[in-house]
Amino acid sequence: MYDPTVARLTYRALLGRRRALILFALPALLIVIALAVRAFTGVDDKVAADLLGGFALATMVPLIGVIAGTGAIGPEIDDGSIVYLLAKPVKRPTIIMTKLIVAIAVTMAFSAIPTLIAGFILNGNGQQIAVAYTIAALVASIAYSALFLLLGTVSRHAVVFGLVYALIWESLFGSLVSGAKTLSVQQWALALAEKVAGEGYVDATVALPTASVLLVVVTVGATVYAGQKLRRLTLAGEE
Repeated sequence: MYDPTVARLTYRALLGRRRALILFALPALLIVIALAVRAFTGVDDKVAADLLGGFALATMVPLIGVIAGTGAIGPEIDDGSIVYLLAKPVKRPTIIMTKLIVAIAVTMAFSAIPTLIAGFILNGNGQQIAVAYTIAALVASIAYSALFLLLGTVSRHAVVFGLVYALIWESLFGSLVSGAKTLSVQQWALALAEKVAGEGYVDATVALPTASVLLVVVTVGATVYAGQKLRRLTLAGEE
């Protein structure tokens, strides 16, 4: 279910000059903010949790997920170059799984690692806050990559829809509107973080068993549907 050639091409596309600048900019901004906060406020566990939850998990992780997930396949479908890939003797599920693995790896690298670094800068991992939000970022990276890979497969406006989802649903509704929180990847990831961090520093509105099931269902469902969509795209091209 993994093809090295497809993976190499996908990494090259995702880490091209323009996308790489954006991918590096968000983690760099998080680190700069963490350094500034530490310099001005000193060690404060509550401030660390608020920054990692409010910016890293709620904004940075989904935005990087949009870039990696949609960028793994969307541009190839838009410009028609996916036809050359589909002409290769590689199974369609293998193409999707390979691109998903690459998208997950990129999202984790550019979100979870900076979150851990920022957490140690802010409070030295006091109350296990840095580790808790890093775990949340890792888990969220998997779900976001699958969702946005699917979006890149089904829509030519995947980036726009992805940004709307990341900035409005996750950052706004997923943080503030109680009904929407149940359907928020951010909240599902927070359920895991809540079990790791000290009591009172992470607040998740979704129970851990529910969050775990939803994460698996969304990730698997999005991946399977993306594979089916790619298969139908192939049949349409052949017809």
